Formats: sequence, structure tokens, C-alpha cells
Amino acid sequence: MSDPPELDAGWSRSAPARAVREAVLGAAFEPLMSVYTARTVTGQEHLDGVEPPVVFVANHSSHYDTPAILRALPGRWRRRTAVAAAADYFYAKRRLGWTVSLFFGTVPVARDGRGLDHDSTAHIKALFASGWSLVMFAEGTRSRDGSVGKLRSGAAVLAAQHDLALVPIHVSGSHDVMPVGRYWPKFQPGFKRHPVEISFGPPIRPQGEEHRSEVMERVREHLEQA
Repeated sequence: MSDPPELDAGWSRSAPARAVREAVLGAAFEPLMSVYTARTVTGQEHLDGVEPPVVFVANHSSHYDTPAILRALPGRWRRRTAVAAAADYFYAKRRLGWTVSLFFGTVPVARDGRGLDHDSTAHIKALFASGWSLVMFAEGTRSRDGSVGKLRSGAAVLAAQHDLALVPIHVSGSHDVMPVGRYWPKFQPGFKRHPVEISFGPPIRPQGEEHRSEVMERVREHLEQA
């Protein structure tokens, strides 16, 4: 498979593509999500006074998470926030890669052991340099039972490399709506909507010689307490 920078659809961050994405998220995904879920967003005040870019770090248990997080972001953030997506899953076929890039603003990231070397993250460096933030799902894959699994340290490494803050996001309830293996939302019994909460935590920055694993433990504190 090609390196992530070669797979990246940079055109998806152009003004016309952003306009299409805003229309799709607002006119299609917003009403669809409202049919199946009753969403609550908390902690947006933690973004007040924070200058982009940042690395948003979220838990992950459903394909529902990405549109829910994007819609929960204030507009000025959403319009310049990309979402890290597994290159081997979403970019294995060009048509799928271009679709998720356009609709969700995704950028490909390697999860096959190549790590965060320059060759694999050159496009992310350019993303940050142009003021774009990035959503990363810290577990690397979707939880099978909705609980928060082991957090990978990639987000902490990128934040340290580029001197950026980490902003934790906890999503609860999405596993019940659209668990792994399901490609369309579902109701609760009796055609009731599922409660879903998206909670933003305060920005986190490494302290002194704090190791990346210690930084991610602070992220975990929010993900487990939210």
C-alpha cells in the first residue's frame, strides 16, 4: 500500500469541498442522527480562548462517532478540522477514500507498524502548518463493547512534535446506536431514540519531561470520568 501522504486527498480541504461537507453534514447527517439519537454536547467552553490547531483525542466505538463529533464542534472549528482514518481500511480503494475525505474531511494514517516517521506524516505536518486541527481515535479501532480500551500514544507524540494541545472528547451511547458490524443506526425498543453525549475536556499539554504514556493517562481520566 502507498504511504499515507500519497493517499491523502488534499483537494478535500479546498473551499468548494468544505462547502459540500458542511451541506452534507448539516442537511443529511444532522437530521438522520436526530431521528435515532437525542444528543447532548457539553464542555464546548473549553475551546474558548484556545487557538487552533489542536489534536482532538476521542474514544471510538462506532462509525457514528465521526459525524457526531464533527457536528458537536463549533462551526469555526469544524470547518478546519480533519479526521484521522486508517489508511488500510478507508483508503484501500480510491472511491471509498475520496468519499470519506469529502464527506468527513479524513486524512489517512498508517496503523501497520510504520509509526509516525516523517515519510508517513508529512501530510499531517502540512495540515497543522496551515492551521487545521485533527481528530484522532486513540484506541486505533472501534471498541467491541463500548468501553474505553487501551489508548495508543500517537496523539501525544504528534502533539509534542508540533507543540500542540490535546483536547479530549468522550462519546457515550454511540455503541448502542451503531455497534461494530452494523452500517445503519437503530432505535431502542419501542422506537425510542438513544441518548448520546459528546463531552469536551480541558486542553492538555505535556508537563516538563512527562512521558507520552503519562500524557495519555491524563486523556484517559477525562474519557472515563465524562
